Amino acid sequence: MSDVEQTATGDLPGIVVTGASGRMGQMLIRLILESDQARLVGALERTGHDWIGRDIGEAMGGQPAGVQVTDDAVSAIARAQAVIDFTAPAATLGFAELTAQARAVHVIGTTGFEDADLAQLAAAGRHAPIIRAGNMSLGVNLLVGLTRKVAAALGEDWDIEVVEAHHRHKVDAPSGTALMLGEAAAEGRGAALADLRTPAREGITGAREAGTIGFSAIRGGDVVGEHDVIFATEGERVVLRHLATDRAIFARGAIRAALWGQDKGPGEYDMADVLGLN
Repeated sequence: MSDVEQTATGDLPGIVVTGASGRMGQMLIRLILESDQARLVGALERTGHDWIGRDIGEAMGGQPAGVQVTDDAVSAIARAQAVIDFTAPAATLGFAELTAQARAVHVIGTTGFEDADLAQLAAAGRHAPIIRAGNMSLGVNLLVGLTRKVAAALGEDWDIEVVEAHHRHKVDAPSGTALMLGEAAAEGRGAALADLRTPAREGITGAREAGTIGFSAIRGGDVVGEHDVIFATEGERVVLRHLATDRAIFARGAIRAALWGQDKGPGEYDMADVLGLN
């Protein structure tokens, strides 16, 4: 690479990808390496992983990328302008502290947080931008907006059920996207999801309580992601649906979020902010 090319590349926002060996991590890395708007400056993996010390491009079965996989999150994040993080809640909380210290944008696709976890993320968000979403795709975020509007238009005699399907390896249920949709439905009804959510059904459950929001989860095969929001009443149903067939839509959305956040102040944002839907 020439000095001119190196200087031009150095002007681009540097992104660190966590969970580099995972399916989403590898997808993100490929897209960043192909991008003319960002550069890869770090690839993080857990201590003891057999990719540690290897060039990430070669570890992924391709050409050298000039970035070694590391477990040194402190050093990697210190030189980043953004961190894209699809890992697990405990790991994400640790990364959030480091991104806050580095004043880097933290794009979080991790799901399964508890209330206490969200409080820690809010604290980190007082120092740097955090963009968190259970789903990074344009289509899903449009679906969230539609769900909110339909729920507001229909009365409590319409039952709401969020049905989601994912691959067999997904460990949490309902999915983060399903919870986003449930929260939007509750907002449309002027309430919090915690007040309207009905427990998972098994056995003799009795009749459904009016006005509640339910969730059903399907796990199997290699399903990327399918979400239906069903509004059902006597004699009719309205079904809103989104089908994801390519995991790259989430990676592209996350990169877009990382770039969008470069001129934003500290705070908590979501994909609706990134897409100008709020």
